[in-house]
Amino acid sequence: METVIVRITLGILLTVLLTVIGALPAVADPVEVMIIGIEGEPLENVQAALSLPPGLVRDGEVNIPWLELFRKDVPEKVREALEPFGYYDAKVGTELQNPAKNEYRLLVGVFPGRPVRVSEISVRVRGPAAEEEAVKELVASFPLRKGDVLNHASYEKGKEMLRAKAVDLGYLDADFPTHRILVSRGEANARITLEMDTGTRYSFGATTFSGAPQYPTPFLERYLDYRPGETFSQLKLGQTQLNLALSDRFKGVVVTRDRKNAHDSVMPVAVQLSPLPRRRLRPGIGYGTDTGIRGSVKYKDVNLFLLGHELNAEIKVSERLQGIAAGYVAPSYRDFKSNMGLQFNLQREETDSYTTSLASLEGSLNRSFLPGQLGTLYLRLQQEDSDIGLQKTSTFLVLPGIRFSHRSFNDPIRPTRGYRYDLEARGTHQYLGSGTGFIQFIAEGRVIYPLPWRLSFISRAKGGVTFQDDPLQDLPASLRFFAGGDRSVRGYAYQSLGPKNIAGKVTGGKNLLTASVELERALFDNWGVAAFFDVGNAFNSLNSFRLYKGAGIGARYYTPIGAIQLDVAKQIGVDKNVFRVHFTVGLEL
Repeated sequence: METVIVRITLGILLTVLLTVIGALPAVADPVEVMIIGIEGEPLENVQAALSLPPGLVRDGEVNIPWLELFRKDVPEKVREALEPFGYYDAKVGTELQNPAKNEYRLLVGVFPGRPVRVSEISVRVRGPAAEEEAVKELVASFPLRKGDVLNHASYEKGKEMLRAKAVDLGYLDADFPTHRILVSRGEANARITLEMDTGTRYSFGATTFSGAPQYPTPFLERYLDYRPGETFSQLKLGQTQLNLALSDRFKGVVVTRDRKNAHDSVMPVAVQLSPLPRRRLRPGIGYGTDTGIRGSVKYKDVNLFLLGHELNAEIKVSERLQGIAAGYVAPSYRDFKSNMGLQFNLQREETDSYTTSLASLEGSLNRSFLPGQLGTLYLRLQQEDSDIGLQKTSTFLVLPGIRFSHRSFNDPIRPTRGYRYDLEARGTHQYLGSGTGFIQFIAEGRVIYPLPWRLSFISRAKGGVTFQDDPLQDLPASLRFFAGGDRSVRGYAYQSLGPKNIAGKVTGGKNLLTASVELERALFDNWGVAAFFDVGNAFNSLNSFRLYKGAGIGARYYTPIGAIQLDVAKQIGVDKNVFRVHFTVGLEL
């Protein structure tokens, strides 16, 4: 009796709703489908199910018999579209209206009814992976639990997460021999039985390369994120593809499992490559408030001697900086970031604080450690002539040094989380043949941390200290510390902060301390706005120094080739507070 009353009531309500909608104004398209009674994802799924078949409207004319057939199929289509969301007893009413000539409105009223809920659920794993902690956690946190509304998307998501984790752990044959959902429409409940059989665990086999015979195999193997015999990992396979794609040597990279040659739980890997031209000539032009208008021409050969060695040369010209540089890189077969390098540089720089010219030759040994970590040993021979304030120096240096860097960002174009830090120690002595003796320590870091409401907290800091027995004037400009500029203390000109001589000219300092905090709000897909506060200075004495401050706002636009950044900063705490515009291209990672 109750069921009859419910059905009569639903029928009356559907009729009332369809009658009310019938009073709406005429439709704009020849045929409009209007759905009421549901919202959200169920509505979107029903709308997709009720999309008009091609040909029902042709040349603006509606095929009426076809429309009537479509209308008769609507209730079944709606019910099928609602079942993935747990609604197995939906009531559907339809009415076809003709408010104007050749204009039709198909009204669909939906009462989804009582949703089906999970009454029993059993999720089990069979095989070696059953003892893996990561798999146990996924079983324990399966998206559907007893009492939940039966949602097929959640069920499939849970299955895929289990299978993906098993594959990532090396169980490539993981499958679901048992996967049942038994629905009782009358009781509005469902019983779920899901069992995954992981099979055996695979390990990496040999890797074969094709498509790039001009590169030797040992060179290509540098980019592998795995070694034969290691447990197979889909993540390592993906990282290998990324390593090769970012090498600037290939326009196409496809890394796949070689299933047909797999045996005894050993999975070979096939890598298909499409090389880029080995020789490139690239002109460039840009602008920055620190450098002014700048242009460059770069030449690169990425496969010298057909051994993967690299030769590069660059001519760069800007208002403040002119230079010629050439470098040679011999890769190590240990991994793709380890190498030996030789760099020659001729450079002249002119700022408001100094003018300097230098020639240098540097040899370096670079070795990577954990992901994102790189250590460098170098030896530089440098002759530099500087004019700083009233001081003139001409210094030859034999300068050994060591650097260590660590970078970890979630996105190279627009990171929202990550950090980097760089540590460097360098020094020389007259016993080595240098014109002066000193030791310097430099540390620099940057961190990005996500906050709610699409906000990001960004902070950076840099510090340097010099220990020197000789007078400061023996230290060339490139080895002195200055502050101010786009990537230092905004609000002040490039290299304009530091100790001054009696004439008021900045001469640079032995020590440096700068810091910045910034709050950025993401806008749309590629834009952002920011507010920032910078502080810092260069100085000679740790007992007596002044920190200059600047604050402002800025806009960011993120492109595939780097960020375009425009900042307006104001000096704080000085006699004449002025505004300064800073413009840069390229993300500081």
